[in-house]
Amino acid sequence: MTLTKGSIIETASEENGWTQKQSSEYVVLLLEIMKSTLASGEDLLITGSGKFSVKEKRGRKGRNPASGDDLTLRSRKVVTFKCSGQLRDLINWV
Repeated sequence: MTLTKGSIIETASEENGWTQKQSSEYVVLLLEIMKSTLASGEDLLITGSGKFSVKEKRGRKGRNPASGDDLTLRSRKVVTFKCSGQLRDLINWV
């Protein structure tokens, strides 16, 4: 099962007694704060869950799988997630 933004909004609405519109505004605001934090290059630490970090990947040689031609992949930034010990224990408890 995939957790979607819509299901998060629905759950927040049900558990807190908020309207769907209020829940949607809160969830969208939280996601925007998270995106802007990562876009600025800062780490995002969610206590008890883990840490999102922006890492720089170097350019490298690659190959087009369709044609087999060699190409160069440019450097880029990626978001990584490191799980906290608490979350890891919770996942492995089952």
